[in-house]
Amino acid sequence: MAVGRRDKAASFRGSRIVVAIVIGVLLGCVIAFLFPYGLFNPAASVQNRRIGKTNFQIGSSSCESSERSKMLKSEIVSLSEKNSELKMQVRDLTERLQLAEQGKDQAQKQFLVLGEQHKAGPFGTVKALRTNPTVVPDDSVNPRLAKILEKVAVRKELIVALANSNVKEMLEVWFSSIKRVGIPNYLVIALDDHIEEFCKSNDVPVYKRDPDSGIDAVGRSGGNHAVSGLKFRILREFLQLGYSVLLSDVDIIYLQNPFNHLYRDSDVESMTDGHNNMTAYGYNDVFDEPAMGWARYAHTIRIWVYNSGFFFIRPTIPSIELLDRVADRLAKQPNSWDQAVFNEELFFPSHPGYEGLHAAKRTMDFYMFMNSKVLFKTVRKDAKLKKLKPAIVHVNYHPDKLRRMKAVVEFFVNGKQDALDPYPDGSE
Repeated sequence: MAVGRRDKAASFRGSRIVVAIVIGVLLGCVIAFLFPYGLFNPAASVQNRRIGKTNFQIGSSSCESSERSKMLKSEIVSLSEKNSELKMQVRDLTERLQLAEQGKDQAQKQFLVLGEQHKAGPFGTVKALRTNPTVVPDDSVNPRLAKILEKVAVRKELIVALANSNVKEMLEVWFSSIKRVGIPNYLVIALDDHIEEFCKSNDVPVYKRDPDSGIDAVGRSGGNHAVSGLKFRILREFLQLGYSVLLSDVDIIYLQNPFNHLYRDSDVESMTDGHNNMTAYGYNDVFDEPAMGWARYAHTIRIWVYNSGFFFIRPTIPSIELLDRVADRLAKQPNSWDQAVFNEELFFPSHPGYEGLHAAKRTMDFYMFMNSKVLFKTVRKDAKLKKLKPAIVHVNYHPDKLRRMKAVVEFFVNGKQDALDPYPDGSE
């Protein structure tokens, strides 16, 4: 019996110790929760009492509050991750919106290139995007011109030339050659009333723009270079209306339909001022500087310029940007030559302080689209080359344009083999 009483007493004492420990732990949890800054910090005590009242409304024990705190932290982390994802989506949508503002065409191209990622194929099979999509036509830009182009253009393409009274005789030889070949899709932009009436009297499709003091002053009395510079402003409307334009100076003889010899894979397809494979299509030009010793030879890439008097331009965002860039520079730099500016904007790469034009370009076959240097310096002297029949001959290298134009007609059209003989290779 004595042993049993001792066991009970020991068990009772052990139970009281356990209860005391449990109560101590619970009190410690409560005090730690209500007074995280200590029992003797008055400000913290007041703050903790407020928090304590609120938290006691949420749960009945400190352990439950601890679990709740962990859950809240987990939710915060989850929300933070979702917020990061939303920020990325907003950034992506913002970039897409910026592309859309540049034009639907550009957005389509960017989506094709960036919207869907592709693995690179086997060696030798990878081809980059080469042909930019065309812009969405906007007839509201010029409803009157839109109606004219709808009648004149063939498959949304046409030849366009600017002319004033100073080039009337050349213009007549120009459109006579077009009629002889049977090209239906061409249009003269008359820069004065006299040329408009002259074209109408010869059954030549003609368009005269609405009055514009800035353009009309140059158009009425400007020389070749001044008039040539106007085309970059005027052509913009054609592209906005969704038409591809084969821009032509009037010192050109047509011998074939040029549309049968275009590739249409670039924004700009231009004839060259080059006269052989190297100058027309580019070559490695080595610059020698003996003072550099071992490094005296510097390799450079050289190509003769595109001719701004005959080029095919598609209605794409890069093409319109090209026209805007050239027109803007010509307006700000009145002494600039339009052909030089045209080539600089096409070829100069991006570099610090300058964003280059991202336009695709192609050089035309210099025998098919022949300049007058090729004709008078090379072709007429070679028995085999004399049998060639180019699509056009551009009398761009010689100032006696009208006489040489007529001689080209005699040689290629009428078969007069000595028609070109009286003329020197260059100018007199």
